[in-house]
Amino acid sequence: MAISRRRFAVLGAGVAATLTGASTAQAAPRSRQRPAIRNVVLVHGAYADGSSWRKVISLLQAADMNVTAVQNPLSSLAADVAATNFALARQDGPTILVAHSYGGTVISEVGLAPNVAGLVYIAARAPEPGEDFAALSAQFPTPPVTRGIITSDGFKIIGKTAFFEDFANGVPRKEALALFAAQGPLSTAAPTTSVAAWQQKPSWYAVSKRDRTIDPDLQRFMAKRMGATTIEVNSGHLSLVSHPETITRLILDAATSS
Repeated sequence: MAISRRRFAVLGAGVAATLTGASTAQAAPRSRQRPAIRNVVLVHGAYADGSSWRKVISLLQAADMNVTAVQNPLSSLAADVAATNFALARQDGPTILVAHSYGGTVISEVGLAPNVAGLVYIAARAPEPGEDFAALSAQFPTPPVTRGIITSDGFKIIGKTAFFEDFANGVPRKEALALFAAQGPLSTAAPTTSVAAWQQKPSWYAVSKRDRTIDPDLQRFMAKRMGATTIEVNSGHLSLVSHPETITRLILDAATSS
């Protein structure tokens, strides 16, 4: 059954109580308003595919948003940029561009597209132009998931144990099994961006406090460097799966504020 706009607003008010942490603007929740922007493009990360956004997609559509989920090839940054640009070109107006994990590298590269009004990062990479993300990550504790990464034929995947314990921690096992089956291998080629769209576009960031894939303090560092409006979620890396209402609320706030 479709969720009415009024019911979604009530849902959002409850979700607001779960949001904690630093923010560049301690504003009251704004999802009670009709978002000024109706288009949302979602970019998944490594070791995943577009289905990882399933719950968020349903909630956004229930709020009358026009949603497009990109299917990244993950074969190269150039291929993922092309897929995201193709999705952006299909939008009929201003768009909120959202990314999880590695997808943050993609939206940092393509986010200067004229129809992108704002950027939302969910436990995501947010590199500066030309930055070596591996070198940046090395300045923080090594995330536990690293021990379970398997490399073969130019691609990386996460082994089953590490996938459940470190990548999908906090996700019910039945859902984690489905996500593992849809795991997208990531190219071993180091992606390097030429621009950082967050330097010019309004940005939001959701830090996952129990993340075992990207260190939470690294996420906080990137969010602060971006000057992003920031929330913290008591979640593992896949907050879009375990806390979809919270993530949807953040996206709607971006759509209302941009």
